[in-house]
Amino acid sequence: MVYDFHMSLRTAIVALACAVSLAAGCGAQPRAGREALQPAADLGPAPIRQYQGRKLTDFTRLRDNSIGGPVAVDSASWRLRIDGLVARPLSWGYEQVLALPRYQKLITLPCVEGWSATGLWQGVRVRDLLDSARPAPGATTLIFHAADGEYTTSLPLSVVRERDLLLAYKINNVVLDAKTGFPLMLAAEDKLGYKWIKWLARIEVSADPGYKGFWEQRGYDNTADP
Repeated sequence: MVYDFHMSLRTAIVALACAVSLAAGCGAQPRAGREALQPAADLGPAPIRQYQGRKLTDFTRLRDNSIGGPVAVDSASWRLRIDGLVARPLSWGYEQVLALPRYQKLITLPCVEGWSATGLWQGVRVRDLLDSARPAPGATTLIFHAADGEYTTSLPLSVVRERDLLLAYKINNVVLDAKTGFPLMLAAEDKLGYKWIKWLARIEVSADPGYKGFWEQRGYDNTADP
């Protein structure tokens, strides 16, 4: 799979075959219920390996499926832009984003290759950023852009709000690095991994419900339901 994800040709071939099977009804069904977000807790200085009795995946050991390799982002110059169909286009620095209320949630990332990875994700709510920008009444879609300038994906605005999606800055009590998506990664709960975009640099508010991102243009299902 792709997490956000940018992947090699060999991996893409495998993933496309898996995606065909999923489209035929062979994938796991989405969970009927979801846990609520919790305020981010102080978990100490060390990585955690278990949470609430569940073993957590070591995300640093997962294969890098990115298109061109991890993207090195300078937190001092990085900005998260929120623009498009909004009343107030905004540009947030890293510390400004992290000054928002922080939350955590145990979430499993499902991959089109057939594996999954479970982690404790800590971050800020997309809705808190959107509320500051004030999307226009006709907005239907959020288009997420990575800092590499190439990778994009999208989700319906209604899904982002309903599922209260997080922009994660930590996994398992570890701040993201270049491989895991620093500075921010979208924790797209109940969506396949190519919606979990890394190195997020821009959220474009759009009225185009049919927008297709990098892998969606190459045949991946735009809904990305597992």
